[in-house]
Amino acid sequence: MSANKENRYEWEEPGAFEVVPNVYRIPLPLPGDSLRAVNVYLLLGSDRVVLIDSGQFLEVARKALTGALALVGVEVGDVSEFLITHIHRDHYTQAIALRREFHGKVSIGAGERSSFDMIQRNEQDSFERQFGLLRLCGAQALYETVSAFGSDDSEIINLYERPDDWLYDGTVLHVGGRNLSVISTPGHTRGHVVFLDSDSKVLFAGDHVLPHITPSIALEADRPRLPLGDYLGSLNKVRQMPDSMLLPAHGPVVPSSHKRIDELLLHHDLRLRQTYSALGVGGMSAFEVARHLKWTRRETDLGDLDLFNSMLAIFETKYHLDLLVELGVLSSKVEDEVEFYAPNATQYPGDLIQSRLLV
Repeated sequence: MSANKENRYEWEEPGAFEVVPNVYRIPLPLPGDSLRAVNVYLLLGSDRVVLIDSGQFLEVARKALTGALALVGVEVGDVSEFLITHIHRDHYTQAIALRREFHGKVSIGAGERSSFDMIQRNEQDSFERQFGLLRLCGAQALYETVSAFGSDDSEIINLYERPDDWLYDGTVLHVGGRNLSVISTPGHTRGHVVFLDSDSKVLFAGDHVLPHITPSIALEADRPRLPLGDYLGSLNKVRQMPDSMLLPAHGPVVPSSHKRIDELLLHHDLRLRQTYSALGVGGMSAFEVARHLKWTRRETDLGDLDLFNSMLAIFETKYHLDLLVELGVLSSKVEDEVEFYAPNATQYPGDLIQSRLLV
C-alpha cells in the first residue's frame, strides 16, 4: 500500500483523539461497509458527558467505543446525552441500544420525524419507498436484484425507537461549556443537522460535508421532492457562516469547512453539466444517463460498481436530472412507469445554473 493511501485511511485507527480542548474524535468500525468507519465526537463537561452521533449497533463498535472512552477516564454509562446528526443506522442505532441500558437522552433533527413514522408503521412500505424509485429510473433489473435480498432487517428496525427530543434549526445547546448552534441541513437526509461551535470555530458536520467523498443524497424512507436542491441550499447556508474546522463523520478532521464546501458545490455544478451532456437529444431514463457517466475518483463505469453503489449512482443521476427539470433546462414524462428526460434547449445555460446554485 502506498504512503498516500495509508495516510488516507489513518483516520480509522482506534482511539480517542483530542481535536480541541475536551472534544475527542472517536472512530468506530463499520465492517463490510465501504465507508469503513464512522467518527463520533465526545464532549467532556464538568457536569455531563455528551456524544455527537453514536455509531452503529454492532458488538465491534460497542467494544471500540468502550475502549476509547476508557482512554479519557469515561465509561459508556457516563454518557448522559446523544446528539445525533441524522437517522442513518451508523449514526443512530447504537444510541438507542445504550439508552435502553443506561437511560441516556437521545436527540435528533425534527425533520426526521416523518421517516420514523414510515419505518415504524410499515417496514415493507419503507423498503418500497426507498428502493422502488429504481423502477421509475428504468433500472427494473437492479430493483429485482435488490428486492431479492429482502427487507428483513427487523433487528435494526427495532432500534428505530423515537428520540427523547427533536432538534430545531436555530436552537442553541449548552454542552460542556460550549454553545452549539443547531443548523438544519436537509439533503443527505431531510432531517440532517450539523452543530456549530462559533466560539471555537468548530463544525460537527455529520455526513453533510465529508472531506474525501461526496455525500449521498436522500437515501431515506420519506424522500423529499427535490433532494439535490435541498442539499445545495444547505451547503450554501453553511458556507455563509464563519469558516470552521471541519469535524466530519467519515474521514479526517480538516481545517476549513469553506474549502470543502466550495469543492462540493463545484462538483455538483460540473455534474449537472455532465448529466445534461450525457442526455444527448433526450428520451433517456436516469438509468440510461447514469450508464454514460463515470463514477468515483477512479472514473468507474456504472456496471463496475457494486450493487449498493450502483443504486446510489442511479439515484444521484435522477436527482441531478430532476433539478435541471426544476430549473427549466429539461422536461420529463413518465411512460410505462419509467421517467424519461429531454432537453428544452440546444445549449446548456451554464451561467444561469451557476448563478442560481453557487451563491
